[in-house]
Amino acid sequence: MDVIVVGAGSAGSVVARRLVDAGALVTLIEAGGADTNPAIHDPSRAGELWHGPEDWDYYTVPQEHAANRRLHLPRGKVLGGSHSLNAMIWVRGAPRDYDDWGLPGWAWQDVRPVFERIESELLEIARNEPLHPIQQSIVEAAVQTGVPYNPDYHGDRLDGVSVQQVTLRDKRRLNTWLAYADPVTDRMTVHTGATVHRVLFDGTRAVGVAVEIGGRVERLSADHVVLAAGALASPAILLRSGVGPADDLAALGIDVVADLPGVGENLHDHLLSPVIFATDHREVAPPSPGRSVTQTHLFWRSRPGLAVPDTQPIHFSVPMYESWMTGPDTGFSLMAGMVSPESRGSLRLSGPEPDDEPLIDLAALAEPADFESLVASVEQCREIGRAPALAEWGARELYPGPARDIRDYVRQTAITYHHQVGTCRMGTDALAVVDPGLAVHGLSGLHVADASVLPRVTTGNTNAPAVLVGERAAQFIVDGRERGEATNSSPPARPR
Repeated sequence: MDVIVVGAGSAGSVVARRLVDAGALVTLIEAGGADTNPAIHDPSRAGELWHGPEDWDYYTVPQEHAANRRLHLPRGKVLGGSHSLNAMIWVRGAPRDYDDWGLPGWAWQDVRPVFERIESELLEIARNEPLHPIQQSIVEAAVQTGVPYNPDYHGDRLDGVSVQQVTLRDKRRLNTWLAYADPVTDRMTVHTGATVHRVLFDGTRAVGVAVEIGGRVERLSADHVVLAAGALASPAILLRSGVGPADDLAALGIDVVADLPGVGENLHDHLLSPVIFATDHREVAPPSPGRSVTQTHLFWRSRPGLAVPDTQPIHFSVPMYESWMTGPDTGFSLMAGMVSPESRGSLRLSGPEPDDEPLIDLAALAEPADFESLVASVEQCREIGRAPALAEWGARELYPGPARDIRDYVRQTAITYHHQVGTCRMGTDALAVVDPGLAVHGLSGLHVADASVLPRVTTGNTNAPAVLVGERAAQFIVDGRERGEATNSSPPARPR
């Protein structure tokens, strides 16, 4: 079986490795370049990668409920994808997340063994890394405010303050490109600096891709195509390929292959808002090489009756200023986090070409519940900053500061948590894009395997679920090939 995998990120690297191991002839296509930037591999330097050549540097359209700002959405454009840019935090999510999807093969009892296999085989998970002194004090401060210490958020409950579990080996970032794909590059073809224009079809069967390599568009053929380009790029490729809402595609002059109105819909994301402190008694030393700028976080329920935590503050050993903020070079940040969003946005095309900027609308804070959760998280972070363990450092709140209207501040400072999902939603209804086997509805030879397929975002960082999706996709493809399956399940798309 010849397979083209588009995207060498968290999921795509996994798909490529597992299919190579199964005997497939794999071509892995990555729009970015090689991971030669030293900042990729040193966790203390991750912030240097934003707005650089390894960042797609996406921006949203103005967000009506977030002070009409355009939010920066960093996404990895390099071998390793966003797993080369992120904070490496490994969170499976809550068991309830998967059970509530209500999809066969995706209940917690189905995915838990896959997570355990991932964590025990190729991808090492570092636990209980030595903490920066300010991180230790933040944990103590949280406990002093009544937040329980949780030694393992993959145990019985997520709730509590914890040391992050991270994909780290010998003080160097360990992403899925390095753990899965790089060791088998001699057994597959890898193209870097290669931009996929569209999927090629023979009728409703995917037969390859049109890809720009070295300034020239080439047609690469395969028995099977897997889109693993992420929650922003995968739907954009589908739309450019004629798979999506028929009227929208026709308006852009794109020939419609399949009328799937859910492509690009259901976009949602976790959100952050910074609570930043200076320290007047002790200076916060910069993180040492090989240590992340964030090492601890907490999960918390801002109101009674919630099935899972709705907030996840993440703690930084540096001040995380927005562009308009000023302050000392050292300090710390308690980044308030909302992780149970109800708001739903969309991704649409502004034109038919790959260099036409996508129209990305998170609908950030459009739903009141999202706003109230983030406000509550900000208030909790402020309370932690006033606790005795941080008073010993002389912690002084810079932002939002005691005089500022907190509700206005949240709308002025809400930013992405870097966890966009949902734009190629998995399901069996009319707005689903892929079936529970991750095959695109109504088409054959085409799967999507990345965070875009998540029906609803999990509780916590989404890198682990993306790796899970990669593992599941590869197994579904291998199993389907062994059964001789040529098409996916109903409901069908409406071919044009």
